[in-house]
Amino acid sequence: MDQFDGVSRDAVIAGAGAHLSAATLRDRPQRADSRLPRVLDCAARAFRRNGYHGASIREIVRSVGMLPGSLYCHFASKEDLFVAVYEEGVRRLRAAVERALGHETDPWRRVQAACVAHLETLLDGGDYAQLMVRVQPHDVPQAARRLVAARDGYERLFGELIDALPLGAAVSRSDVRLMLLGALNWAPTWYRPGKRSPGDIARAFVEIMRTEPHGAPR
Repeated sequence: MDQFDGVSRDAVIAGAGAHLSAATLRDRPQRADSRLPRVLDCAARAFRRNGYHGASIREIVRSVGMLPGSLYCHFASKEDLFVAVYEEGVRRLRAAVERALGHETDPWRRVQAACVAHLETLLDGGDYAQLMVRVQPHDVPQAARRLVAARDGYERLFGELIDALPLGAAVSRSDVRLMLLGALNWAPTWYRPGKRSPGDIARAFVEIMRTEPHGAPR
């Protein structure tokens, strides 16, 4: 049964009166609500701070002056809300990378620009990017397929950038992508402000990848 912090869909229907059927609630189009962006922002903050299971829907909606049942106008369940927040985080991350790519044409400089934008976004303290690091798809089994699809769609952008690199025929570009994104995504666990900037770290990662075993750049 779909629930928001113990408030079931059936309870919402009952509270709304007999004129609102389950089918009506399920099939009605999402209405415009100026509070929805604030709901997503507050949800991102809650999921980032408390994880998926620890985040309270009641606290999220209370901060924007809504009742828990009101979210059924937009989201069928807590996991649907989390998916919306996660997808917004992916959208923001992708937009930052695409802006950084701009009109750059050199393959190595494109990868470097993408890595710098990716890491700067992850480390800027924003709730959307941080929750993508804290909450993994396997933490929300009911929504794992949708979360993986959103993540994979973004990572395909990096795959395309790496495919354009002049790497040796024996080099697995899939392994390069996994290695690079793994290094970037692990940075929030050890990064401490005050030494090197996120941009400097990202550029160093790319330079290591670009350097031949004997020390000469590709």
